[in-house]
Amino acid sequence: MPAVLGLNFHHDTSAALVIDGRLYAAEEERWSGIKHNHPNRKGTLTAPTRGLQWCLEAAGIEPQDVDAVWAASMRPNPAAGWWLAEERDELAALLPAPLGEHLRLLSHHTAHVLSGYLLSEHEHAAGLVIDAGGSSLGSDFGPGRERITGYDLRPDHIDRLHQGMPTVVPGPAGPRRIHSSLGHFYRNLARRVIPPGDEPEGSMMALAAFGDPQRYGAQVRELVRLGDDGEVRIDHPWGSADSATPLLLGGRAWTADNVTEQPEDVQADLAAAVQEVFAESVVHIARHLQRLTGASALVFSGGCALNSHLNGQLAADSGFDTLFVAPAPHDAGTAVGTALYGWHYQLGQERLPVPTDAAWGPCPGTLSAGAMTSGYRALTGLGAKLAPTVAALLAEHRIVGWVQGPLEFGPRALGHRSILAHPGHAATRDRLNAIKQRAAYRPFAPAVLAEHATQWFMSEGDPFMNRVARVRQCRADRIAAVTHHDGTARVQAVADNHQGLRELLEQFHERTDLPLLLNTSFNRKGTPILRTVEDAVPAAVDLGLDALAVGDTLLLADHVPDPRVQARSFVGEG
Repeated sequence: MPAVLGLNFHHDTSAALVIDGRLYAAEEERWSGIKHNHPNRKGTLTAPTRGLQWCLEAAGIEPQDVDAVWAASMRPNPAAGWWLAEERDELAALLPAPLGEHLRLLSHHTAHVLSGYLLSEHEHAAGLVIDAGGSSLGSDFGPGRERITGYDLRPDHIDRLHQGMPTVVPGPAGPRRIHSSLGHFYRNLARRVIPPGDEPEGSMMALAAFGDPQRYGAQVRELVRLGDDGEVRIDHPWGSADSATPLLLGGRAWTADNVTEQPEDVQADLAAAVQEVFAESVVHIARHLQRLTGASALVFSGGCALNSHLNGQLAADSGFDTLFVAPAPHDAGTAVGTALYGWHYQLGQERLPVPTDAAWGPCPGTLSAGAMTSGYRALTGLGAKLAPTVAALLAEHRIVGWVQGPLEFGPRALGHRSILAHPGHAATRDRLNAIKQRAAYRPFAPAVLAEHATQWFMSEGDPFMNRVARVRQCRADRIAAVTHHDGTARVQAVADNHQGLRELLEQFHERTDLPLLLNTSFNRKGTPILRTVEDAVPAAVDLGLDALAVGDTLLLADHVPDPRVQARSFVGEG
């Protein structure tokens, strides 16, 4: 029974274990309560101690039972010479001896792309990874890092075909390297549009739907030049980790310090221009990869693959027949990619089945009498009546916390640690944005029964809520709470084997003729998606939810009538 462990020691610290054809995966933030589990000091390494411990316990093995341990390399400034060995030793020292002795390193971008490719159904695919920065490109080259990487992927080999490289130009103190990171470009501009604490990249993507890209489009395009063979060149300092340089546009100096001084319509116009130029750049690279590989499928990963509007455009315009976005394209997903690399390429095991959910983490525990709270009453032992009871609440436009089964891995709530609501009224969206302290322009995503997706949207979406689809115009008014200003929605297609959400969606569909629900993550502002029952109850109280479903127990706010009478009459029970 081979066992392979994958680890990420940097931000979004995580652990993944593949054993007997099953994947266990957990993010350290779900235990620490610190979103992204950022180290206190830049460059500090953190072991995924509790995530790792859970993976081993869930699989019923000890550290000595692990056959291989892999981690993604990501030291930005390696010492000359033995840089890879030094990083390996540094990481190994953070692990228990039996695990540290086995540790080997894989490049950061290769870990990213394999977290998608090895979970896809594709034998031959092009791979694309774009983020702020990954592994060093080599000590003899200087401070170059992976920024944009393209692959030709097959079951028996991984071929790196395309690499974004710095441009070397004369400088006052000698040669200077100009970096062209699309991840840094988008982040730098987002920090000049979105106030601190409001998740700049995600918020700017949402705000872009309200803007006119023409106002600033030509000026933003001057910062990014697209060349032959997929080349992207970004003017200094916008493609590097810069935070201070003013951006001079439209007679304004845009800085991270004066964000709140800019009119919102002007901010939206800049956001729209940046989103458009960013997407054009990624499509440009993807088309080059299609020409190089001749593949019909593209696998996309890395931090930039969290941009769901970009992913919708890639699916439509990249020249590939199929787009597969890694279930967890952010840095936590590198733990999954390294574990799958060891499982398939090192140990020669068969690839895992294609997942339709990312429920790879711990179960929430049971709701004890001590966990009950004032202001709520408990309906216990609902069993098979839970789904129709909650569907009745949702049909009445109640907002429900939903804690069911294993925890999702990755940045999206997929129906295991979710807040759910009726998708029909824009007022519900506004109430939820107020509850979660989010900007009013930010949208919420629909979770839809997969077989009904194309009746409501122009494309299928995906199981991991990673891309937008255009809402069919004739349906938009019926699902106003999940239809964004530009007529799109980030669609989660729920398959028939989804254990967390499927039955509830079916019950809601039967009751309302709507095969979808509004689905957002169950967390407070600035905190990770919650993990346990003990986390869920105080969060439900703080957020003022109407109900909380945990296992077969429903906590119902005192102001909410008992829905069981309606549920019984609807399903024909006595």
